[in-house]
Amino acid sequence: MTPLGKFSLRLALYGLVLLYLAADLFLFKGPLRRKIERADPRSPEAVAAAKAGGVVARVFNLQITRSQLDRAVRERLWLDGKTFESLTPEHRKIARYAALDELIDHELLRVKAKVNAPQLKVGDEEIDGRRQRLLGRFESKDAMESAMKSQGIASGQDLRDRLAARIQQEKYVESKIGPLASVTAEEARKWFDENSMAPVIPERIEARHLFIPTRDHPPQEAKAKLEAALAGLTAKTKDFATLAKEVSEDPATKDQGGLLGWMTRRRLPADFAAQVFPLALNQATLIRTRLGWHLVEVTGRKAAEPQSFEQAKPEVLAALEAVKRRQATRDFRDALRRFEAEKIDVFHDMMAE
Repeated sequence: MTPLGKFSLRLALYGLVLLYLAADLFLFKGPLRRKIERADPRSPEAVAAAKAGGVVARVFNLQITRSQLDRAVRERLWLDGKTFESLTPEHRKIARYAALDELIDHELLRVKAKVNAPQLKVGDEEIDGRRQRLLGRFESKDAMESAMKSQGIASGQDLRDRLAARIQQEKYVESKIGPLASVTAEEARKWFDENSMAPVIPERIEARHLFIPTRDHPPQEAKAKLEAALAGLTAKTKDFATLAKEVSEDPATKDQGGLLGWMTRRRLPADFAAQVFPLALNQATLIRTRLGWHLVEVTGRKAAEPQSFEQAKPEVLAALEAVKRRQATRDFRDALRRFEAEKIDVFHDMMAE
């Protein structure tokens, strides 16, 4: 075959290939067209495939499945001391969307925090403190570990990793909103002067206690130890300060005679305040909270009284800053969500019961 003939044959073959590709892409949706459509994450085929796999949302290249969402809902409720089964159908829906928003925000913030990781160091002491506060929500370590397993948290290290990631994201958000949350003394004074309800110093009590946590001891054993301590007080064989050193397991007060100082209801756990505030003066009483057993004695009481600006200033500053921080956090997350809207897909039909 002459060179011209070979060239003509190649040209004809190329033409046939181009015709086939054009027909595949634009006429009968052949294998190439279907492959391209599947590669487009927002094509009907890709969306259908994602839903078939249980995907409820996508953020960047991450797929959030229904099983992940359900686990996040239960974990979120667990951290608040609630269960999914205790909610009404309407509140379950609200909880599900709230958890999904958190998962989406988590992924957006994870990407941002990863980029800024060198400036967002998380120390062991920060993780320890967060873990200790979490432990305080349970009556025992066993109760917390059981709840961890039910939420798919396989080990103590897994929990630490999750807490570290959350702290890192919080630091990233704080780095963005910190200046917006500051409150000046002038703003605090203005709020104090304009507030229709004159601030007051609420009722306060002064108290001391002996404490034995039930997370480290069987409840009956803890109660028996404090009953014996109460008997010693009643018989006047030992004083409160001595018993605090010998019996109490509250490291913050045992060497100070069990002294808790002056306290308002707002500064105390609700189940502790509800039992302590009604007590008569100088009558040691045994009470049980979800953290353990206490032998408590109220040693002083002050009624509510008007409060000057200088007295109220620290609390007003803290309250106004908290309001600003919450709003700034919401605004920042909303702005981030809008900025990355093209990277987020939510399949609402996959959110039903």
